[in-house]
Amino acid sequence: MNSPFELAQSSAVPPSGGGGGWFLACDVNDVPQNGGVCVKYNDEQIALFHFSRRNEWYATQNECPHRMQMALSRGMIGTLGEEPKVACPFHKKTFSLKTGECLSGDECTIKTYPVKVEAGKVFIGVE
Repeated sequence: MNSPFELAQSSAVPPSGGGGGWFLACDVNDVPQNGGVCVKYNDEQIALFHFSRRNEWYATQNECPHRMQMALSRGMIGTLGEEPKVACPFHKKTFSLKTGECLSGDECTIKTYPVKVEAGKVFIGVE
């Protein structure tokens, strides 16, 4: 892999029990606990997060909708009540890791992706 913050583009591989549309993003050990990395898939940059305190995985677009920069994978993750969220490292606007909704009151949203972990491998669902 390139660095802990940007992982190489991965090839499409359906996990067992999946109907396709999944790609192998990385090994579970490539993502820091309670942190994120950027994964490239074709022309897309996807922010992949391991929220280890909750034993959950999330994936969103990496582009901040305010600054239009690829930065969300470097944001801090946490919760708002029970809602898992990521804060943009530039302006601290927060987004739901489940729905992509802006939790800071803005109208913008971010794209989210399903994530599966099987046999130590992390898969992201894409259309």
